[in-house]
Amino acid sequence: MGAFRKKMDRQVAEYQRELLDTHYREVENMYRQMRGWRHDYRNHIQMMKVLATNGDLEALQAYLDELDTDLRTVDTVIKTGNAMADAILNSKISLAKAQHIPVQIDGHIPVRLRMSELDLCVILGNLFDNAMEASLALPEDKRMIRVYMDMKGTQLYVSFTNLTATGKMPKVGKRFLSHKGEGHGLGLLRIDSIVEKLEGYISRNSEEGAFTTEILLPQE
Repeated sequence: MGAFRKKMDRQVAEYQRELLDTHYREVENMYRQMRGWRHDYRNHIQMMKVLATNGDLEALQAYLDELDTDLRTVDTVIKTGNAMADAILNSKISLAKAQHIPVQIDGHIPVRLRMSELDLCVILGNLFDNAMEASLALPEDKRMIRVYMDMKGTQLYVSFTNLTATGKMPKVGKRFLSHKGEGHGLGLLRIDSIVEKLEGYISRNSEEGAFTTEILLPQE
């Protein structure tokens, strides 16, 4: 049993390193995009100043209309109040969109969290990745991921729901069976270990057509 436990610990540690590398690459990409937007913004201001100075109001109006259209593609940026949560969620939204998976997020974290950014990154990243994997098994018009985050008293509440194929997932003990491979299983194990370490609560519920994970994490 000791050798098996050590092997599992090594596998989980290796999986966690790979997961964090992936998440941080995604976050870096999002920040690069934001820096690009800031650079473009300065150029837009300079261009509009030139048009205003020349008194070309028609061209200025047309330019503003183009900017308005362009900014609608950016206004989906999520702002929860927590920088790490924002970085992970926004990078995952970008990946989900690229795979034609609609995402609905209502997230509010108005307090400084006691949990580490590392733990928050692993939990949110794994939950989102698992939801995307399940969504890709569905036709595009049936895909959906819904995320809700908020404080319930002194606890952080996190809920992820994704649509699934018809029928409940099989369950053994406290765990739902997964056919997504070793990485998926290690991701679930990592979430469970963090929730246990933080003395939190986790619930997974498979209903007809949907799978929901709910987590409560004390912050005092």
